Amino acid sequence: MAYKNTEHYDETVTEALVNIYKEVIALLGEDPGREGIIKTPERVAKSLQYLTQGYHLDPHALLDSTKFHENVSEMIVVKDIEVYSICEHHMLPFFGKAHVAYIPNGWITGLSKVARVVDVYARRLQVQERLTIQIKDAIKQALNPLGVAVVVEAQHLCMMMRGVQKQNSVTTTSAFDGEFHKNSTRSEFMRLIGAKLS
Repeated sequence: MAYKNTEHYDETVTEALVNIYKEVIALLGEDPGREGIIKTPERVAKSLQYLTQGYHLDPHALLDSTKFHENVSEMIVVKDIEVYSICEHHMLPFFGKAHVAYIPNGWITGLSKVARVVDVYARRLQVQERLTIQIKDAIKQALNPLGVAVVVEAQHLCMMMRGVQKQNSVTTTSAFDGEFHKNSTRSEFMRLIGAKLS
């Protein structure tokens, strides 16, 4: 299925989740019938379906939908792509930015499609390490570029709200392929994603 940013909900899934979250709320010691919370199970059911819609989206179809032959061999960088995902260990959000680059080998894709590939994988239960590699692999498989580079920087609420409770920690993950294994190419990419536009 091609990428569509929609808010379509499966009624069967919604109903099942509503029942589960009513029970969760009661187990936590709250009254699921209280006025302020009575609609919470439905809101959570719909929210989770939206936040995990990436399971139903195909990143390869997305990239193929806007793919062009182009005689370009210079690095293409899309940086500061907002990332919002859910940690699969505690089901708490992590958020930050992704920086993606590739060196074309006869094919390019629409710039917005790169950002949408990030969304497809972020909208799943995730770990940042896997997310970074999945983005790289999707671009590599769809475009067969000379190289791909992905860096993700994120803050994790599972570290900020619970556990070690470190408020200012940032986790950085990277994945490189092809020409980006060369120090000079990788250094150029890192310089570009760190540069501020005047």
